Amino acid sequence: MPTISMFYGILVLMYYEDTKKHNLPHIHARYQGHKIAVSIPDGEVLDGSFPRAQLRLLLAWIELRKAELMADWELAISGQELYKIDPL
Repeated sequence: MPTISMFYGILVLMYYEDTKKHNLPHIHARYQGHKIAVSIPDGEVLDGSFPRAQLRLLLAWIELRKAELMADWELAISGQELYKIDPL
């Protein structure tokens, strides 16, 4: 699973062709043993949990980078290499 960004100790990842489990555009993130999957379009937590402060940072980043995330999602579902996205 490629890491597409990293900021404030948060790793943001996106699986190639990961449409079976959640079936909508989303990212995975990790922070100090916590794991979470979050919908790109609406910021809904699909699975897992994060500390409150880190979740706020992640959601703000998703909102700022939504267009880039959706472009990477399209690449991911077609099995292509993803682009790195600027941190928060």
